[in-house]
Amino acid sequence: MHDDSRPTDPEPLAVPEVARLGADVLDRVGTVVVGMSDPLRIAFATLLAGGHVLFEDVPGLGKTLAARSIAAAVGLDFRRLQCTPDLLPSDITGSFVYVPGSAEFEFRPGPVFTGLFLADEINRTSPKTQSALLEAMAEGQVSVEGRSFPLPTPFHVVATANPIESEGTYALPEAQLDRFMVRLSVGYPDEEGESRVLLARVARRHEVAQVEPVIDAATLAAMQAGVEAVDVDPDIAAYCVRLAAATRAHRSVEVGASPRGSQGLLLVARALAVLDGRDFVLPDDVKAVAVPVLAHRLTLTVQAWTGGVSAEQVVREVVATVAGPPAVGVGRRGHADGRD
Repeated sequence: MHDDSRPTDPEPLAVPEVARLGADVLDRVGTVVVGMSDPLRIAFATLLAGGHVLFEDVPGLGKTLAARSIAAAVGLDFRRLQCTPDLLPSDITGSFVYVPGSAEFEFRPGPVFTGLFLADEINRTSPKTQSALLEAMAEGQVSVEGRSFPLPTPFHVVATANPIESEGTYALPEAQLDRFMVRLSVGYPDEEGESRVLLARVARRHEVAQVEPVIDAATLAAMQAGVEAVDVDPDIAAYCVRLAAATRAHRSVEVGASPRGSQGLLLVARALAVLDGRDFVLPDDVKAVAVPVLAHRLTLTVQAWTGGVSAEQVVREVVATVAGPPAVGVGRRGHADGRD
């Protein structure tokens, strides 16, 4: 049995209100998560764009804390699953359980039935189990034994991965990577930021850092609707297409970014523009998200990989060489938006 019921579309919030609430959310998260302002901003823009986020970096940099803090600040139900090699798909989606009292099988939802699902160290579980998230991420539902069950709305996946270990890990298949709208690297904080982390831990007198909600799930949905209400100039869309196409023709790339990549560029750039209080997208918005959106979608040639070329380097080269739109029309407030 398939449930075709869908929640009523929320009333879109105006761009200034989305920008104000977004700044409040990021400020609140920033009180706990130190030295990650740019990755956090892009991660939150990705949520506003309706996408999923992959944090890939070495352990101990606050990836899990960032995901948990964002979930708390936006009022989403949050569940975390530690991925291990023996994890089964049913451990994510749930399964049918026999109930002796009714002599029937009853579906028991898994942890994926939540607002924000954190798959911690996703590359430690098998591809079969990783694939259990594909339907959830693409269609907002899970199918078990021929029956489909809708997930809550909003629904987002934030996953973490450790790129430096190989033993006991499984590389994410290209189809799985493509479902993540962005892949973000946190990086080490500078000395001042790391000192703030230490002093904040001393000041709160306990290990776990708490973030109080700024908005609720309904308000997040209204913010997402506000972002969706913003139109994008055709020249910006064409620029996103040219960037994605350039990755396919690059000498170091065997398989370039798919149309899902160019769409991700457009959607995350639009959300970034709204967070800046603008109802129009600039080429600089697209450039700011090019590496997080495109790099994980590229498959490099063997020669490039052995030569030490990275996908991030390829995307930066593409951004530097592909010409931006000469002008991006005239905004509704009567000014030109054609900065490149």
